[in-house]
Amino acid sequence: MKLKIIFLSISAMLLLSCANNNLNQSMNHIEIVDNKDSKKIDVLIDGNLFTSYIYDDKISVLKKTVLFPLISANGVAVTRGFPLYPKPKERVDHPHHIGAWFNYGDVNGLDFWNNSDAISEERKKEMGTIRHGEILQMQNGNGKGQLVISANWLKPDGEILLKEKTNLNFIANTDARIIDREVTLTAQKETVLFKDNKEGMIAIRVARQLEHPSNEPVTLSDSYGKKTDVPVLDNTGVSGHYVSSEGIEGDDVWSTRARWVSLSGTIDEKEVTVVIFDNPENVGFPTYWHARGYGLFAANPLGQKAFSKGKEELNFKLDSGKSVTFNYRILIQNGKLSKEKIEECYNNFSKTN
Repeated sequence: MKLKIIFLSISAMLLLSCANNNLNQSMNHIEIVDNKDSKKIDVLIDGNLFTSYIYDDKISVLKKTVLFPLISANGVAVTRGFPLYPKPKERVDHPHHIGAWFNYGDVNGLDFWNNSDAISEERKKEMGTIRHGEILQMQNGNGKGQLVISANWLKPDGEILLKEKTNLNFIANTDARIIDREVTLTAQKETVLFKDNKEGMIAIRVARQLEHPSNEPVTLSDSYGKKTDVPVLDNTGVSGHYVSSEGIEGDDVWSTRARWVSLSGTIDEKEVTVVIFDNPENVGFPTYWHARGYGLFAANPLGQKAFSKGKEELNFKLDSGKSVTFNYRILIQNGKLSKEKIEECYNNFSKTN
């Protein structure tokens, strides 16, 4: 598949129509700022941080590129701070869950999903790493901005297994933020097998307040990153709730297929809804969902055997020199959205991408 060009002006107008039904609402100015010294690219909306594309290979826990944090239009971070910037009462599991990312758990036998500084020395040979290549394009604009980058999926010895080209389109207005993420992967010297695995593929690790309430024992963090074992979890302020396009709710969305899944809740007394949209042209559509109540929110089109209990199997392959494109949208909306409104947003996305 070839990387498609997204017409941002059309997407921006559709954001207004699906999120607010107010085409006269003003769009916010988006500025893309390259911070070479700190190895990150900031996305500013009217001068305020929305997210940063972070690729600093000196951060030991960071074995891939990430978007971190994700901040809603009403100013709350919908992503967990740990492990980069721990916050009080956060879970400290899965240090490889950072912000929003794209990778997979079994690529020619290498695990690109679980890699972090928590991996033991003897297991490092099982891990793959994703490193930033170059900035291909940056574009500022009113209501829209664009960042196109390249990256390399590396074997433990540094050989390139896959080349990645990612087109990130950022869209914003008073009430909503959107990330359209289009990823093209190209196999290099060898055939690449994405063996069915539950660990994938586009994902967000959400803030504590967007988790589902739970009574299980857990280890939490303070603001300095100190870990504390908690036998009974305090669910004060924890309000997350999943809903899928197929009408499935709560933890039951895990291992089901859907065109989209939404996660709504309240952070600092501000209601917010986060939605991930699949695209009809993606492999494995409609995707399976690797969405957990503890805060992992992921769509995985390639893990079919794991999610179907062996009833389906994909084992997607890319021959040397061949490419595949994955196209997703992340919507972060002030307030709660009805299923009907999300469906309208989804239809607009699927028709223009």
